[in-house]
Amino acid sequence: MISKEGLWIVAEFEGTRIAPVTLQLLTKARAIAGSRPVAAVLMETPEADGEETLAQYGPDEIIVLQAEGFKDASDRALAAQLTQLIQAHQPNAVLFGATPAGRSLAPRVQDQLATGLTADCLDFYYEENELVQVKPSYGDNVMCEIVCPDRRPQMASVRPNTFAAQKAQGAARIERVPVSLTPDDSCVVQHTALKIAATTSLSGARKIIALGRGANKDAVVAGARQLAEKLGASVGVSRPLTDRPDFTAEQQIGQSGVTVSPDLILNLGVSGAVQYQVGMSGSKLVISANRDPKAPIMAQSDYTWTGDAGALVAALQELL
Repeated sequence: MISKEGLWIVAEFEGTRIAPVTLQLLTKARAIAGSRPVAAVLMETPEADGEETLAQYGPDEIIVLQAEGFKDASDRALAAQLTQLIQAHQPNAVLFGATPAGRSLAPRVQDQLATGLTADCLDFYYEENELVQVKPSYGDNVMCEIVCPDRRPQMASVRPNTFAAQKAQGAARIERVPVSLTPDDSCVVQHTALKIAATTSLSGARKIIALGRGANKDAVVAGARQLAEKLGASVGVSRPLTDRPDFTAEQQIGQSGVTVSPDLILNLGVSGAVQYQVGMSGSKLVISANRDPKAPIMAQSDYTWTGDAGALVAALQELL
């Protein structure tokens, strides 16, 4: 029997493994849930089995939706199944990762339930029975606290790497819910491309080379990619470089992109707008190179180098 009034986390896969943001949300949910049961909702696919991983992070329940075809189902079809499950069991709140998949699924569910949804939260906590959802506004200069007092469930999407994932002891009760997917010819979305992007995403990277407008030259980009390969690092970009055909939105660091928390980030030609700084604020060691010694990123860095980003890339290539 699935508990009523639970705090649900909608689990997400990266390739065949559970996405880190799901485990981060489970950890935070345990900390604030109080007497409410914490549940992970898993839409199972034949290629991936996430139940064992989810159980290690302390949910009271794992709700497994079982159907053939989840791998290739459209977001519309997935949202319909999730909506039916929510309507049947009436959770208090439902949380999603603010990932490309979560940002597509959450508003579809919210629309069908006619409830509220706060996107891209940086924190959440309970005041009695209301989930206070905290998100930035006005270029991250103001933190808004948003509640949904009149409708349930309360819904939010939360940026990856906002919280640290921690394992917890306990035995999760597994509830399996068979469902049937019908053909959705009007909106068929194959997720192959999305999964490729997710498995190479920045969210779990421990080393990152980030390129900004000052590194927007083909030779510098090529050199940075070679340097990243030698260092075992991922390559990210600030907003201007997403206009290049060789970068995607999944590689953008910042408020409207990916939040990262690597052990090392090397910023090349990144000026450091507020939105970008928010996206990398969890980085442990920050090294930045910019021609302008007064660029905002320089004040947020542990080590700085004033000069041309391309010259630094060439020097590092030679050293390595």
